[in-house]
Amino acid sequence: MAEKRMFSKSVISSGRFLRMPPTSRLLYYDLGMAADDDGIVEAYTVMRSDGCTEDDLRVLIAKGFIRLLNEDLVTQIMDWKTNNTIQKDRYKPSIYAELVSRMDTKCIQPVSKMETQVSIGKSKDRLGNKYTAQNPPTLDEVRAYCNERQNGVNAEKWYAHYEAVGWKVGKNPMKDWKAAVRTWEKGKAEYEEF
Repeated sequence: MAEKRMFSKSVISSGRFLRMPPTSRLLYYDLGMAADDDGIVEAYTVMRSDGCTEDDLRVLIAKGFIRLLNEDLVTQIMDWKTNNTIQKDRYKPSIYAELVSRMDTKCIQPVSKMETQVSIGKSKDRLGNKYTAQNPPTLDEVRAYCNERQNGVNAEKWYAHYEAVGWKVGKNPMKDWKAAVRTWEKGKAEYEEF
């Protein structure tokens, strides 16, 4: 499950949202933070930790922000895909998927199509760590990137090659491993012959 959640201003700045009691708005935020990658959450535990009542939950239902999926207060957040986009390689399906008649997973986005608000540089990963010979990408990261791009590159072969040469491109240290994968996509003979 993702560690970060977002709330769209189009949802939380609407009159429909702002006319609710503060406790119902708090419950909505905390349900959003506790939800899984499909926007489904056990509302009872969140209500207990917030000190909210079932009346606050009923307000959210009446205003169309959530819907109950069962008598145990498993809840689906209706504006989930408006609030959140989740990278395909980080998405984990809900354990409650069978409770939802048709899961809409439009919030799942390919990694390459994700918009970022802050650029962290080509030679850094999403946490800001530089990839070096001491900190190369994992084989799983390379596999995921190749699968996402559907490029036909053999991730194991690519990984073994660069591991063998000390994560260098020619004589220089590798600065952007994704660029090196894209070079293999182009079918350069010196890489394909490995």
